[in-house]
Amino acid sequence: MAVDYQSLAVKGVQALSPYQPGKPIDELARELGLDPSEIIKLASNENPLGPSEKAMTAARKALDEMCLYPDGNGFELKQALSHRFGVEMDQITLGNGSNDVLEVIARCFADADSDVVFSQYAFAVYPIVAQAIGARGISVPARDWGHDLDAMADAVTDRTKLVFVANPNNPTGTVHTRQALEGFLDRIPERVLVVLDEAYCEYLVGDEYPDGIQLLDRYPNLIVCRTFSKAWGLAALRVGYTVSSPAIADILNRVRQPFNVDTVALCAATAVLSDEAYLQKSREVNEAGLRQLADGFDRMGLPYIPSVGNFIAVEVGESAMGVYQALLAHGVIVRPVAGYGMPRHLRVSVGLPHENERFLDALAEALTSAGQGA
Repeated sequence: MAVDYQSLAVKGVQALSPYQPGKPIDELARELGLDPSEIIKLASNENPLGPSEKAMTAARKALDEMCLYPDGNGFELKQALSHRFGVEMDQITLGNGSNDVLEVIARCFADADSDVVFSQYAFAVYPIVAQAIGARGISVPARDWGHDLDAMADAVTDRTKLVFVANPNNPTGTVHTRQALEGFLDRIPERVLVVLDEAYCEYLVGDEYPDGIQLLDRYPNLIVCRTFSKAWGLAALRVGYTVSSPAIADILNRVRQPFNVDTVALCAATAVLSDEAYLQKSREVNEAGLRQLADGFDRMGLPYIPSVGNFIAVEVGESAMGVYQALLAHGVIVRPVAGYGMPRHLRVSVGLPHENERFLDALAEALTSAGQGA
């Protein structure tokens, strides 16, 4: 009799479905016989500028040492982060992308007897890591497509170990002010850890928005997660990190895999932190792109969720998957978000101006072919 290997997996894993990333360019080219150079990908919230030249130079130099293990402690990157944010190096935990550190946090602090609280329409990794470790995930209904912080605070019980808050939120692009976030944190017991996912924080400009790292002194139960995959343009190299109290970081580093960030990634991330011109250009291109996309949706009469990230979710109707497939036929990749409970929406990453315009033209045609008009 054949072994049912699924039954051998732990219960939380048995019921999981794999995370579905944005469709790669090469995959679409193979499926539809398209020229890869003619395809534009606006699906995964990547930086359309390409990598920083400083990061490229550092990465090329690092290749000379590919026969050696990386620095398992990431000293130079931690030092650069320490100087940039005014924190101690022992407050930093490095990860293979922010997904890695999110999973490490869950493994360190939650178990089958725990509740993990997160919002409806929040990043898919939160419920995935909770279920994988056997914890009970508590999805709190959203308000205006964003986190209902009051309701999330109300959902905390004696079983709660972790609360995940994405600010800005993916995939909806909503954000909370500093005042709102502090009011929420004031309500959370110190024994409950709040994981503040700030993957898109570099796109926020204005004193009204919180900087989680600046809140650590007031809230010792706070863990701030960030990434180099978005505004810093290093998605392929997979570098994320947390900043927390030294006591929490010590626990995380006990579980973090050794050498989880490779040498090329460490060097590129260290270098890009000093490239302020690149970061400023990323912000400018993103701000202009959000306006361009919103203006296009307004012309087509399409509702959308105002966003502060590097993406925007647009409502295209009941035939959203049909519109998505039609866009693929035009060589334009966006992201369906039915898996997030948003079956009428598509999420579109901000591209360069000509990419945004091509998407808008293709969208108008796709809507017409789907019988919705433009």
